[in-house]
Amino acid sequence: MDQIIVKGGGELNGVIPIAGAKNAALTLMPATLLTEEPLTLTNAPRLSDIKTMTELLGSLGAEVAAMQGGKVLALSSHNIHNHTADYDIVRKMRASILVLGPMLARDGHAVVSLPGGCAIGARPVDLHLKAFEAMGAELDLRDGYVHAKAPGGRLKGAVINFDFASVGATENALLAATLAKGTTEIRNAAREPEIVDLAQCLRKMGAQIEGEGTSVITVQGVDRLGGATHPVVTDRIELGTYMLAPLVCGGTVECLGGTIDLVGAFCEKLDAAGASVEQTETGLKVSRKNGRIQAVDVTTEPFPGFPTDLQAQMMALLCTAEGTSTLEEKIFENRFMHAPELIRMGAKIDVHGGHATVTGVDKLKGAPVMATDLRASVSLILAGLAAEGETVVSRVYHLDRGYEHVEDKLSAVGASIERVKES
Repeated sequence: MDQIIVKGGGELNGVIPIAGAKNAALTLMPATLLTEEPLTLTNAPRLSDIKTMTELLGSLGAEVAAMQGGKVLALSSHNIHNHTADYDIVRKMRASILVLGPMLARDGHAVVSLPGGCAIGARPVDLHLKAFEAMGAELDLRDGYVHAKAPGGRLKGAVINFDFASVGATENALLAATLAKGTTEIRNAAREPEIVDLAQCLRKMGAQIEGEGTSVITVQGVDRLGGATHPVVTDRIELGTYMLAPLVCGGTVECLGGTIDLVGAFCEKLDAAGASVEQTETGLKVSRKNGRIQAVDVTTEPFPGFPTDLQAQMMALLCTAEGTSTLEEKIFENRFMHAPELIRMGAKIDVHGGHATVTGVDKLKGAPVMATDLRASVSLILAGLAAEGETVVSRVYHLDRGYEHVEDKLSAVGASIERVKES
């Protein structure tokens, strides 16, 4: 098993290219199941989760070819011969549930295992299932699988009211609605850029969609969809993560491909903390305005609010800020598991339920720490950049699910970081 060793103390200067969004690519890839024609995705991230989705689609009969070093994915679902998504694959990744909507929409039936993924909360799929039931699907949950069938072989348009603006449920409902008979209205829809990206791709394939990026999405179902070529949107979470790097340890870094509209609420908090964020022709240039970062209060919210997927990284920054910060996690329970590891490095953090209080210290100190989930893993690397001495991060397989070549990207701007085999 790999470990990452970080030696802190130096400034970071240079440019970091930002990859295509993992959460967008994992939503776009299942769209191939809606058509017999080819779907090509460019600017794809090279991550283990992409390999898992490739494996899952392949098990259903889809063909996925990675080209240009994995940055281009050529998908074809002209021969879907299996409609069961097995537990052995689905358990690795929550996004696997996104094959349910397309298979149900195209062929009228599907059997999908309940998904797995990071241990950061229950993340139930009940909203997905309620959406399909509203569209006329008959569902049977047994032996850990969702058995779904559309009477007459086709879903029907419906009004879907979500109790919570769930990203995954919005995506699954949107995918399914494209081939449903009639009009579907998704109310209290999530508004994330990844959903806008999915709608744009589906429109290229022939879908009739309006309202993406707002709380109400309207879809007029069509009889068939065609192929398309579509670039995956920039990964706003990777973008935000690397924007924090020069704030943690000093210096100036330009994140190539970044735009403020992807991380608006995040940028507002950085500004309040004493960061300079400048939009350039090629990306976002980030540095400290002057001196030490200041404490700020953060509450995670659905887009366009502060992203839950940047909460752990922000906590790493605030560990050495001047003053006391509070972080409130309102999206997922059990998402402060990185706090005890940061405390091992000398951070002063007090966690009570969904609230964490962080009192800044002058310096963190390197220590052996363990990643508990994807975003926690990179927060420990950021903390290591700010720490005195050596930080050894174990269980970095979490990291590889969401960040491509993290040690290469940080080394290129001056970080002392390397990946080694655990002894």
